[in-house]
Amino acid sequence: MRIPLLRRQVLSALLMPMLSAPIGGAAGQSAPLVQSRFFETSDGVRLHYLQAGPPGAHVLVFIPGWTMPAWIWAPQIAAFSTRYRVVAFDPRGQGDSAAPAWGYNQNRRGQDIAELIARLQPHPVVVIGWSLGVLDALAYVHTHGDAMLAGLVLVDNSVGEEPAPVLVAHRTYRAPPASHEAAMRRFVDGMFHRPQPAAYLERLTQATLHTPEAACRELLSYPVPRSYWREAIYSTTKPVLYVVRPGFAAQAENLQRNRPDTETALFTNAGHALFIDDAARFNALVASFLRRRVWP
Repeated sequence: MRIPLLRRQVLSALLMPMLSAPIGGAAGQSAPLVQSRFFETSDGVRLHYLQAGPPGAHVLVFIPGWTMPAWIWAPQIAAFSTRYRVVAFDPRGQGDSAAPAWGYNQNRRGQDIAELIARLQPHPVVVIGWSLGVLDALAYVHTHGDAMLAGLVLVDNSVGEEPAPVLVAHRTYRAPPASHEAAMRRFVDGMFHRPQPAAYLERLTQATLHTPEAACRELLSYPVPRSYWREAIYSTTKPVLYVVRPGFAAQAENLQRNRPDTETALFTNAGHALFIDDAARFNALVASFLRRRVWP
């Protein structure tokens, strides 16, 4: 199904201001036609994704972070859909996907990605995961291998490499504010280094509230050791681009040193949502990686 007219207009409004130097197109071109798709998982949950780009083109699958909606990838949908088929996923409990009371663990989230990829043609695909999406992508690799992957782009989260990150607890739940909504508002505000429009921050905050509070906490405590993620990334032979801020710089250095076919990039003047704060640099890095290492 296609997005109803009002929602399509909202998406276009989000995409147009962010459309700069698209891959394979001229700056300022029209926003891409974005389609809304749903599928039902093997455990009966209706999940949603956005899709844009030419049929039959190589596929990029974008996985957002904790509680984030698929449309946060708007600058990437605009840029990459001129050349690739872009799929931006709403994981269970996020965006326009259903929010059941179950399935907020690494095994189920990895399975959801596997069932999404199984629907997409052609194979293999490049998975681009940010924040919690890094762990979800690695959970997919851990349980399903890399036969359906052409490459991985992992953005600003630990991959289980040394040294362990210094994260005592998720900052959203430290010194809890008066309400869950206030906590999520603080979380959204803290994702960016560069100022963002108030209306954009409000839309993101409202989107985070779709994820049940209990699920928010469950997603922050996957019951596996750090070695689980390291095993996954070292198990794949596909090209990897690891894009991080300084907190993960040492992990990036060790990963590049110890794992063949790894590229890294450091963003020192961007917030956690670095692909928004510096979309032009991020998009250029990914485009270069795809052209040189994945689909020459």
